[in-house]
Amino acid sequence: MKQLAKISGIAYLMIFLFGFYANFSVLESLIVSNNASITTSNFINNHSQFGKGILGFVVMLFFDAVLIWSIFGLTKPISKNLSYLASFFRLLHALFFGVALLKLLHIYQLTRYLSSSIKMEQLVTELLLDFDTLWTIGLLFFAIHLIVLGYLAIKSAYIPKTLSILLVLAAFGYLIDGAAKLIMSNYIDYKDVFEIIVVVPSVIGEFSFTAWLLIKGFKKRSFKIQNI
Repeated sequence: MKQLAKISGIAYLMIFLFGFYANFSVLESLIVSNNASITTSNFINNHSQFGKGILGFVVMLFFDAVLIWSIFGLTKPISKNLSYLASFFRLLHALFFGVALLKLLHIYQLTRYLSSSIKMEQLVTELLLDFDTLWTIGLLFFAIHLIVLGYLAIKSAYIPKTLSILLVLAAFGYLIDGAAKLIMSNYIDYKDVFEIIVVVPSVIGEFSFTAWLLIKGFKKRSFKIQNI
């Protein structure tokens, strides 16, 4: 159990680091809202940086797959069926993100040699929209995973109840933001508000869980998950 906690904590930490780099440091810096021309030019002129961002997403996806295995091992003693359910929804999230990532790879190939054109700008816009939609759907499945994981934490006599509450709050942040993004035609007008709703609880909840996993994993004392 100590090894599983250690692996899970490290995997979560890697997802934080590479995800932040790929999404915020690279992708968000290249995309200019409502300006396909500048966005496409940014992908062409910063092609190497864009490639590094995609690589960061690939690494993030790899550690997400690791977590599917390690978190299942950690929570299986609490409830095998619920652990399968939590793993299933996290797997759906990873699959949707993997398909979304193919959209970025397509943009990477398009902008490798060619100069910008109206047709390319339209295609890049469509691919970015597909990427965002697929990732959003994946995050809705991830939210369900967090709800089940939070419930497993409640059932456990070892995982702090505070963590279960934080994980569920993070889940609702993803659900609210994801639903708004898919349903609201004027989502962009309230984007900053929804980002706060999803980022604050998710960072606090998931980072707290990461810290707990690392502490338990690297602590010298034995670590066992017990049930109520």
